[in-house]
Amino acid sequence: MPYRRLPNTDQARLRALKTAVQRASETDFSEQVISYRLTTEAETCLLKLENVVSQNYTNIDNMITDSRRYRKLVQNARMYISHFIQVLNLAVQRGEIKPEMKKLYHLDESKTALPDLSTENDLLRWGKNIIEGETMRMSQGGIAINCPAINKVKVHYEMFSESQRNQTLHRMSASRVSEDLDALRTEADAIILQIWDAVTEYYANRLPYERMKCCENYGLKFYYRKGEKPRTPERDEAIARAAASQMKLDI
Repeated sequence: MPYRRLPNTDQARLRALKTAVQRASETDFSEQVISYRLTTEAETCLLKLENVVSQNYTNIDNMITDSRRYRKLVQNARMYISHFIQVLNLAVQRGEIKPEMKKLYHLDESKTALPDLSTENDLLRWGKNIIEGETMRMSQGGIAINCPAINKVKVHYEMFSESQRNQTLHRMSASRVSEDLDALRTEADAIILQIWDAVTEYYANRLPYERMKCCENYGLKFYYRKGEKPRTPERDEAIARAAASQMKLDI
């Protein structure tokens, strides 16, 4: 006989719960296939699951959209910070800025190589160092570096920094929603299984094809095994005729 298989996607779980709740609402109280308690649990779970699934989709969309913008902000911040350090090193080489001034930027005065800017934390640290160092040097009477000016560097650094904080918040929110969704999936699967068991039991005495169709009306999904003959109205009729003949013989 065909076998049941529980939903394995969120949309399938939602359809299963919606179908069961809808069928229960359409059935007279005296002919309820699913108990009132189970119907109430299904309704509650359905509302919670719809809400969390919607939140999950929203989080995914936001993360995709923000990720594209964030990559551009990271690129800009890295470009401006590295460019500023290169211009600073050139100014030192030309004698326009004293080598010891590089200490204000936490840079080694004897080296001209760029610091590691490969990670986001590197950008946060060196952006802060460069902005604070240039501010301190200018407060001591130094002439501001141009192309890029520190204010331009600061704008791109702050845009990157703010976006980085938002990315962290998005990830935390997505993690919480994901945990809630995992718990609700388990709850929904348990409720759906109870519903399907109740429906299967209620229609247990019907003929095979009729029983399958009655169960499918409540959202159950059946799958035929390889080589299995499909259930049909004609097979039900044949079973009914055979049963009627047997009854006559018994009489």
